[in-house]
Amino acid sequence: MPTIELKNISNFVCRDISVTISNGELLVLLGPTGAGKTTLLNIICGLAPYEGSILFDGEPTDTIPISRRKIGYLFQDLALFPHLDVRRNIIYGLSTKKWGRNQIEARLDEMCTLLNIGHLLGRYPKDLSGGERQRVALARSLAPAPRVLLLDEPLNSLDIKTRKYLRIEFKRIVKELGLTTIFVTHDFKEAEEIGDRLAVIESGRLEQVATPQEIFFSPNGYKVADFLGSPNIFDCRGYEVLGNGLVKANCGGFTIVAVWDKENLSKIAISPEDIYVSRDEPPGPRINRFRGTIVEEISHNSVITITIKTKTKDILAKIRKEDFLAENLSVGRDVFFILPLRNLKGA
Repeated sequence: MPTIELKNISNFVCRDISVTISNGELLVLLGPTGAGKTTLLNIICGLAPYEGSILFDGEPTDTIPISRRKIGYLFQDLALFPHLDVRRNIIYGLSTKKWGRNQIEARLDEMCTLLNIGHLLGRYPKDLSGGERQRVALARSLAPAPRVLLLDEPLNSLDIKTRKYLRIEFKRIVKELGLTTIFVTHDFKEAEEIGDRLAVIESGRLEQVATPQEIFFSPNGYKVADFLGSPNIFDCRGYEVLGNGLVKANCGGFTIVAVWDKENLSKIAISPEDIYVSRDEPPGPRINRFRGTIVEEISHNSVITITIKTKTKDILAKIRKEDFLAENLSVGRDVFFILPLRNLKGA
C-alpha cells in the first residue's frame, strides 16, 4: 500500500497543508466541524480542486482520474443504494469495473467473512441496524481492493456502545489488510483509540501531527489545547507500585492512584469533562477524591466550565448545566471532586 505525501495543498478551505502518511499507517484527521477535514479527503480522492501536489509512493496523482486512483471512500452518510439489497450494494463497484462473475463471487465471500455480514446479503439498507449499515458500507468500500481507504466520520450517528465496538473492528480490519487509511473524526477519544498518529486541523490549517499521547500531553499551541479542552496535567514526583497494574503517584500535593504498567511515569492527565464534581462528599472509597473551592465559572450553552482552586493547583472541570444547577454550585462554593481511575492517562 502506498505512502501518501501531501505537499502544500491549498484551496478555498485548506491552507498550505503538508503531511506524509506512511505505508499502512492509520492517520486520524481530527478537528471541529468546518475545519476542512472532509474537504481534505475530497482533495485526496480527486473530488475537489486544489493547488499543490499529492504523491502515492513518490508518483504524482494530480492528473490521474478518480476511477484509477484505487481509493476506497466511506462517506459520512454511507450512501448505500436504498433500492439495492446488501449483495448488490457490495458488488456494485465490481460490476462497473467489469470484474468477471467468479471474481465477484470470490470477492463477495471475502468481504462477508471479513466483516461477518453473510447473513445480511438479502436485506435492504432500511432493514439494517446502524452497525450493520456501517459494515455493509465498509464492505462496499473495500470490495474493489483499494490501495487507500478514506473514512469520513463513519461512526458519528451510532450509539456509544456500538461506536466503541465498531472502531475496534475498523482498526483490526484495516490493519489486517495493511491499508493506508485516513479516518476523520471530531472526537478525541475516538481518535486516540483508533489512530497511529493524529493530525489536528483547525480553520483549514494543519496545527499538529503526532501520536495521541504527544498531542494530549504536549499540545502545539492554544488552538490544539483549546480543541482538546485544556486537559489537567499533573507532574509526578515519584510513584509506588501497588500491583495489579496500579500505582500511587505523588503529584505535588495530589496522591493519585492510576493504571500504569510501564516505567518512568512522569505525568498524569485528565480531561475537564471526565472530572466528577459534587457539593456534598460522595459515597464510596476515597481514591482520587479531593476538595477545593470554585473560583470561576464560564457558561457554554449546555456546559459550565469551572475552575477549582486547591492549595497547589487550579483544576478545570466541565459540568452539564442541569447538574451544576442541581448541585447548587456557584463561585465561592467548596466542592469535592474525583479523578476517575478509568479516565486518567499516564506518560
